[in-house]
Amino acid sequence: MGSYAPSQMSSPSINVTEEEKPEPPMSTADFKETLSTLPKVKDWTGLDYIYEYEGFWHHEYFLEGIISAQQHYKPQPSDIVLSSVPKSGTTWLKALAFSIATRHCYDDFTTTSLLLTKVPHKCVPRLEVDLVASPSHYDQKNKREVPLVATHVPFTSLPKSLIDSDCKIVYICRDPKDAFVSMWHFFHNIFSPKGVEILPLEEAFEEFCKGLVFCGPYWDHVLGYWKASLELPGRILFLKYEEMKRDTEGQVKILAEFMGFPFSAEEVKDGVVEKIIKMCSFECLSSLEVNKNGKNGEDTPFPVKNNVYFRKGDVGDWKNHLTSEMAKRLDSISDYKFSGSGLNLKSYG
Repeated sequence: MGSYAPSQMSSPSINVTEEEKPEPPMSTADFKETLSTLPKVKDWTGLDYIYEYEGFWHHEYFLEGIISAQQHYKPQPSDIVLSSVPKSGTTWLKALAFSIATRHCYDDFTTTSLLLTKVPHKCVPRLEVDLVASPSHYDQKNKREVPLVATHVPFTSLPKSLIDSDCKIVYICRDPKDAFVSMWHFFHNIFSPKGVEILPLEEAFEEFCKGLVFCGPYWDHVLGYWKASLELPGRILFLKYEEMKRDTEGQVKILAEFMGFPFSAEEVKDGVVEKIIKMCSFECLSSLEVNKNGKNGEDTPFPVKNNVYFRKGDVGDWKNHLTSEMAKRLDSISDYKFSGSGLNLKSYG
């Protein structure tokens, strides 16, 4: 395979005729009017609100993007949507999927992959953020060279155009005990350097249990994709973070097969799977200069230093932060919410 420079990964420019131009986005006035009708509560910072929309809680900025996507997103038949409940392995899934899909684009992907110079979140555009910022990306004829799109949008709030398409969806989630701890640290590490203290862990825990958290209720988000994966197994792959950690090679092969980029026998023999796993590992990604000092989302209200995405990634880290009573309470909620669904996310580390 011939190689090309990472800069060539950008989307090609498309001449869109007058008839093909996407509809203009919802006006600010119309969105504000919609926002004024929605239930709202303070977020963990106490400085901003999250709004309930279609049964889930979102910050204003992301909600505007969700509504825009619902109105304008035109999926490409080749699109692969990487979806996740927040703090459940999103960064890892993006890195793995991107590496799988682009491994043939370089003579040696282990030394020239775009992933080595950009945080995974900049390698895979986010439906409700990046594609909204560039409306032309909604146009079906604007072919992205890497057909990956990421989102945190609950299944029931995904654009109808996406649900009705043949696009594949990969969803990842994890034990809510670890997800909560990771989420609390994530927001603490974002806002603490700015002099903003978020809710103490114990108070944030109460809000999490009530579902009053970004993209929450957590269990409803997971259950939506779980039920959809049972109904559409050929289109939706449901992954558990703990299984990914326990059998990474096996799960990566399943992921590649589902995405339509299976590993050949020769690639397996040559150790390509192991190379991708190593390149996308926490140890490797967190050691890269771009992930130590870079920043993501500079043009959004929520810029994040890249190193915040790489805290631990351990299974069972909740035991270092939650009391046994707190753990039992989350497990009890999981038992109730998932009862009869066949889903079990509890992990004991």
